[in-house]
Amino acid sequence: MTAQNFSPVEMLDCLVSFRTVAGTSNQDLIAFVADYLKGHGVLTHLLPGPEGDRSNLFATIGDPSRPGYILSGHVDVVPAGEPEWQSDPFVLRQHKDGRLIGRGSCDMKGYLAAILAMVPALVAINPQTPIHLALSYDEEIGCRGVPHMIAALPDLCAAPLGAIIGEPSGLVPVLAHKGKAALSIEATGISGHSSRTDLGVNAIHAILPVLVAARTQAEMLEKGPFDPRFIPACSSLQIGTISGGQAVNIIPDHAEVQIEARAIAGVDPKSLFAPLLDAVERENYSATKAKLAAHWISSYPALALPEDHPLVNVVAEISGHSPVAAVSYGSEAGLFQAAGIPAIICGPGDISRAHKPEEYLTLSELNATAGMVMALANRLLA
Repeated sequence: MTAQNFSPVEMLDCLVSFRTVAGTSNQDLIAFVADYLKGHGVLTHLLPGPEGDRSNLFATIGDPSRPGYILSGHVDVVPAGEPEWQSDPFVLRQHKDGRLIGRGSCDMKGYLAAILAMVPALVAINPQTPIHLALSYDEEIGCRGVPHMIAALPDLCAAPLGAIIGEPSGLVPVLAHKGKAALSIEATGISGHSSRTDLGVNAIHAILPVLVAARTQAEMLEKGPFDPRFIPACSSLQIGTISGGQAVNIIPDHAEVQIEARAIAGVDPKSLFAPLLDAVERENYSATKAKLAAHWISSYPALALPEDHPLVNVVAEISGHSPVAAVSYGSEAGLFQAAGIPAIICGPGDISRAHKPEEYLTLSELNATAGMVMALANRLLA
């Protein structure tokens, strides 16, 4: 297998060209990365997910029996159907001002491109403390892929010293973020003509107690407990979508509400839904004859890395930036921490550019990330 070399920009161009929208296949990208790594003699594991068309990838440079550091990122991206894109969002476009424009360039293929471009140099260094590369799928729809990879790690490497998750943070280390859970509640009634409400069961009416419980819980959470690292400083809950009914003169036989909660560190985000689930249970035992069903859409825990943890010093040194206490967005970092692997966020770009038309990373940010990767490798030689 022939070894290929890429500059960071060339690698980003390749990664952006794969249309790895969350919830769809990522096999072509994963096969490309696997072939590239194997061409450089890197120990590489493909970890197919239960979906059948998506895989995680885990690779190690160095001795996997020794504790090392994981550089982790997701390869999936959000859809790019906005009309404001000035060209194909899956063809990287380099602007004269240094912007590298394309879907996923910032969130977060730029981070992965910088790491992968440095693989030949990392292999040449062959650090005594190994560096692991972890590529996951479907982060954008609830961190669905990475739990399968984390579960496999005990068979792939020694217990890691830490994981650096490259979500956009301006290459500033981030110690904490909130946990998140999302729940869908559906009501099934009996349709009919609106003039004979006695012959039908109104699904929208049946779901109203859940909506009331959600609003009450949201108001309660605003009273604390508080964690001043976050904005807002409390856990939160909100109704995100609601749908149901066909026409004003038809008794609606279906209604659905989707609700999201974000929890401060130390709080299980799923626990915030307890009053809502109680409302579902009460309604199912009432005389309305409607049936309510709840199912989890997604869930991941909060991240909370102590300020004095050794990983903080490592990442501050290699990034050249002092850490910040917390960010508002979530990531896969909390899942690594929940599995006993210390985790921190540190990646290029700004989260404000993500999930938008003309998403971009700058050339200087991309090159700085490559420099951070090499700084880690050189530090492991000391």
